[in-house]
Amino acid sequence: MATLVKNSLNRQIVWSTTIVAFVSLSVMFFGFLIYGWVWDWLFPGPATAEEWAPTDFVVLAINVAIGQAVGAYVGWRLARRLVKPLIAVAETARTIAEGDFTGRATGQGTFGEADRLIEDFNQMAEKLQRAEKELLYSNSAIAHELRTPLTILRGRMQGLADGVFEPSQDVFLGLVKHIDSLTRIVDDLKTLSLMNAGRMELQVSRFDLAAEVGDTVDTMRPTLSAQRLEIVTDLRSASIIADRARLRQVVLALIDNVARYAPASRLEVKTFMKGGFAILQISDSGPGMTPLELEYAFERFWRADEARSRRAGGSGLGLSVVKAIAEAHGGKASIESRKGGGTTVRFTVPRY
Repeated sequence: MATLVKNSLNRQIVWSTTIVAFVSLSVMFFGFLIYGWVWDWLFPGPATAEEWAPTDFVVLAINVAIGQAVGAYVGWRLARRLVKPLIAVAETARTIAEGDFTGRATGQGTFGEADRLIEDFNQMAEKLQRAEKELLYSNSAIAHELRTPLTILRGRMQGLADGVFEPSQDVFLGLVKHIDSLTRIVDDLKTLSLMNAGRMELQVSRFDLAAEVGDTVDTMRPTLSAQRLEIVTDLRSASIIADRARLRQVVLALIDNVARYAPASRLEVKTFMKGGFAILQISDSGPGMTPLELEYAFERFWRADEARSRRAGGSGLGLSVVKAIAEAHGGKASIESRKGGGTTVRFTVPRY
C-alpha cells in the first residue's frame, strides 16, 4: 500500500471515508440514545411493547438522512478538490492543442498528486513552447544557410551558360567548394535530426582514440599550416568502443572551428583517460569567448558575430553536432574560455 504522505490523495480519501463512517455511526447511536431518553421523559411508565412503532421508523429515517447528508457533503467537497486540477489541466491542454503553447495550468494546493500533475504538465508545456521557438528559428536559419551557396552556384552556372565566365579549373573548383559546403550543412542537419529523434545509429568498434585523432590531425596539417596554426599534440593511448567515423567527425569539426575563429593561434590537441572515460581536449590561444558566447556555444545556428561567422564560412552547427555525438555515446561535451584569451573544448565518452 502506498505511503500516506501529508496532503496526498490517499490520505484525504482515508480521512474522508473515516469521517463519514464515524459521523454515520455517531448519528445512529446517539440519535437512538436521545430518542429513548426523550421517549421515557415524555411517556413515563411501564415499558412498551418491543415491536417497532411508527415513530421508531421516523427516527431511523431521520438518522439515516443525516448520515447520508454528511456523507454527501464530504463526498462533494472531496470531488471538488479532485476535479478542480483536472479541469485546469484539461482546459490548458485544449489551449495547447489549438496551437497556443503559452497556456499554463493553475490550481496548486489541492493535494500532493495534483500539484505534481500540474507542475509536470506545465514543464511539458514549457518544453513544447521552447521546441516550437527552436523549430521556427531553425527553419529560418536553414533557409538562410542554404540560400547563400545556392545563390552563388546559380549565379556561376548562369554565368557559364551565358558565356560571362570562361570555363576553367578554378571556376569549377569554386563550384565544388560551394557544393561541399552544402553537403556539410545537410550532413550536420541529418546528424542533429537523428539525435533529436533518438535514432542515431552508432557503428561501434574498439580502437585507440589517440591513433585516430593523430591520423586526422596529420591529414589536416597542410591546411592548418597554411592558416599559420601552430599544432601541438599530446596523444596518450585511450582504448574505447565507439563509432570511429563519428569520432573522426568530431575531431574535424573541432579543429575546423579553431581554424575558422582562432587563426594564427596555437592549436593543442590532447587525448587521455580519466576514470572510466576517454577525453579529447582541443585548445587554442585565440581571443576567447564571452560569458554569453559560452552559454549559447552549443546552440544550433547560433553565432556571436553573424557577419564575421558567415564570412568565415561557418554554419553554426559544428559544436551542436559535437554535443549530439557525445550524448549519443553516453558522454558529454563542454567548453570553457580562459581569462585573457584561449578556449578549450572537451569531448568526453565512456570507454565501453
